[in-house]
Amino acid sequence: MVDRANVPVFRNEPVLVLVLGFISCGLYLIYWNIKVAEVMNAVAGREVISQPIAVLSGCCMPVNAYFYYLCGQSLDDVGRITGREKLSEQSMLLLILGIFVPMVSAMIVQGHINEIYDGPKAA
Repeated sequence: MVDRANVPVFRNEPVLVLVLGFISCGLYLIYWNIKVAEVMNAVAGREVISQPIAVLSGCCMPVNAYFYYLCGQSLDDVGRITGREKLSEQSMLLLILGIFVPMVSAMIVQGHINEIYDGPKAA
């Protein structure tokens, strides 16, 4: 299991991600994608999302959909740290929202990333 101390801190309010994504016409999401890729790679203990994929996903729709697909697949690793099981069941939702409204998909992913820093949930 990955130690929380080894995960880079990237904590934002999910609503802030949504608002900044809209206000910047998606430019903020390029920065956000890069930071989320770092967190997801650290949580998984391997490269799940490469930096080129993170950068290109802010500019190219098919790559954007692939980015959210990868985020959805790596949510189980986040779930292991946070004590929540089967978060990857949201991968299809993230993919669909990533195609049509990527800011909402980013907001969902950010919410799960924030749970890493809050500690495990009581069952």
